[in-house]
Amino acid sequence: MTKYIGILTAGGDTPGLNAAIRGVAKAGMNVYGMRVIGFRDGFRGLMQDRTVRLEGENVSGILTIGGTILGTSRDKPHKMPVGGKKLDMTDVMLDTYKKHNLDALVCLGGGGTQKNAYRLLQKGMNIVTLPKTIDNDVAMTDVTFGFDTALNIATEAIDRLHSTAHSHHRIIVVEVMGHNTGWLALGAGVSGGADVILIPEIPYQVERIAEAIVQRRRDGKHFSIVAVSEGAMSVEMAQRLRDAEAEVATAEEAGDKKARKAAKQKVRDIEAARVESTHGLTRQLEALTGLESRVTILGHVQRGGVPSPVDRLLATRLGTACARLIHEGTFGVMVAVRGEDVEPVPLEQVVGFRKCVPLGHPWIQTARDVGVCLGD
Repeated sequence: MTKYIGILTAGGDTPGLNAAIRGVAKAGMNVYGMRVIGFRDGFRGLMQDRTVRLEGENVSGILTIGGTILGTSRDKPHKMPVGGKKLDMTDVMLDTYKKHNLDALVCLGGGGTQKNAYRLLQKGMNIVTLPKTIDNDVAMTDVTFGFDTALNIATEAIDRLHSTAHSHHRIIVVEVMGHNTGWLALGAGVSGGADVILIPEIPYQVERIAEAIVQRRRDGKHFSIVAVSEGAMSVEMAQRLRDAEAEVATAEEAGDKKARKAAKQKVRDIEAARVESTHGLTRQLEALTGLESRVTILGHVQRGGVPSPVDRLLATRLGTACARLIHEGTFGVMVAVRGEDVEPVPLEQVVGFRKCVPLGHPWIQTARDVGVCLGD
């Protein structure tokens, strides 16, 4: 019997999404005779029943296109903005799922999308997810599609900033995306020859960074490139965040809603201050070293444009594997990368976890071996 498949893309746009959509749709139609529809703008489109047929011309010529032809949003099924309120719309989404006689719903996204997809799985939908994010922080997979493209972009930016830093004898601080993990900043920093790399997994001491830069100047190197992950923070800020998170856990255990709300606000305030920390760090380094310092925030340029060949290949492999798993009746899983293979991982093993850079990871050791300062 013909199987009917739905696809949606949620969270931030990421290079390779269209390649993954194409992989699922083409393999589903050509190999297994499936009928495939897409839901526009993530979970909101599932709620509103806004669909597009994914067949023929709709999935031709999209392999190299950035972004997602389906559109995306960060709306959550259980907290959907409706009429000025945030409502649980999972039952409405289940109705849409049943209306189209879907045999499975494929959700393409990062950590947040994995959580939201799991909620729909618990509602009774057959769910398969694919791991996408430039941050490379989804648990239980070696890599996510989108990461390689962003790594190339961030590395090229650092390459280009070298000439300005060298010509003007400056410190150039480059803020790289990555959310709360340092994969992107670490990879781009090592690849681009950064002199200092700061990541969330290793809280930094600004004095140590300044010492390393001053030593470079004594050695005749009158410029420095500092690659900073957007989630990096000082030792002091990291301690404040841990204390606030401990307060949240204590309040939750005690069932004290008022204290929990206050502690969560404290966490949000610290995280908001962290957003401005790159500018503060730049000012501190200028004051401590006497070198003119400038900051460059790469921002959303890292997630735009044409996906790299590596990401096109990876997204296509994951998409075709997804179609095969649906054909075999395997649901409630994320299609994960394990070495050269892909395999299904139960969603409950993915949800609520984040893949951080291990302190003993080879990239960290490589950085230290070539003389990079990691702020500790």
